Amino acid sequence: MIPAGLSASDLLGMYRKMVLARTFEDQVYYLFLRGGMPGTVHQSQGQEAVAVGVCSQMRPGDFLMSGHRPHGHALAKGVSPRAAMAELFAKRDGCSRAKGGSMHLGDPDVGMITSLAIVGAGCTIAPGMALAFKLRGTKQVAVTIFGDGGSNEGAFHEGLNFSAVQHLPVIFVCENNLYGASTAYHQVSLVTNVADRACAYGIPGQIVDGMDVLAVYQAVGEATARARAGEGPTLLECKTYRFAGHSRSDRTAYRPKEEAEAWKQRDPILVLGKKLLAEGLATQEQLDAIQREVDQEVADAIAYAQSAPSPAPEEALEDVYA
Repeated sequence: MIPAGLSASDLLGMYRKMVLARTFEDQVYYLFLRGGMPGTVHQSQGQEAVAVGVCSQMRPGDFLMSGHRPHGHALAKGVSPRAAMAELFAKRDGCSRAKGGSMHLGDPDVGMITSLAIVGAGCTIAPGMALAFKLRGTKQVAVTIFGDGGSNEGAFHEGLNFSAVQHLPVIFVCENNLYGASTAYHQVSLVTNVADRACAYGIPGQIVDGMDVLAVYQAVGEATARARAGEGPTLLECKTYRFAGHSRSDRTAYRPKEEAEAWKQRDPILVLGKKLLAEGLATQEQLDAIQREVDQEVADAIAYAQSAPSPAPEEALEDVYA
């Protein structure tokens, strides 16, 4: 079902953002394989519905906190593809001025705090932002997106408890892709669902189909409404799947092929595309045109990043605070 208030233009915009995230990461992966990019990369192909569903419900003044797999989150929140790509190439024009790389993307001007590679760290940082919003009475909302592995970190439990007690306007979004690196979630927790942990802190917990951008959009809309009304935090567990490995060197030998193929049948881009076609809200020609436009946008970002200047060595001392 299409949530009330969403126009065909809105839906095509969500489709485009998912295609952008997918194409961006596909091209980044090819660049890494060819040795054309420094560092490492953690991809999120398959998880685009969470990024776009969450960010589509956030207002300009709301802030997002991400982790070590932030590409899709950053692009969905409005970070420029050029700035994101330049950061991956360690160029001066990168969104973190070449000091962050793949795992540390962000732009406060669009409401995304630079992501942190420390697993679960956003579960205490986002509540800090939410506390500031509450004290200021601004009606802003803070959102943190983390993986199922992060739900076993102390920061997760501390963040939920503090946020619940203080009735903070914060939303905890767990991207449960079934594996923390190469370890299955069921091997590290006797609680079947991350969302079940919400009851221990007296807050709502909800399981969401993380492969359906509209389901994520609906759930986040309800959570942000609660937060803005002063009703406190919500824990959302988005069941999703990363088609790629944990990092570029991960061949995913630990995952059954049948499992991966089953999840690929639920590709969030295909799911929304089929819905748009079935409802008569888009034509295949329109969807194909979006892909061509995105291909050009990502190609432009790559060309821009490759030709952008590298930082001078002394710039490593800038933006450092004691």
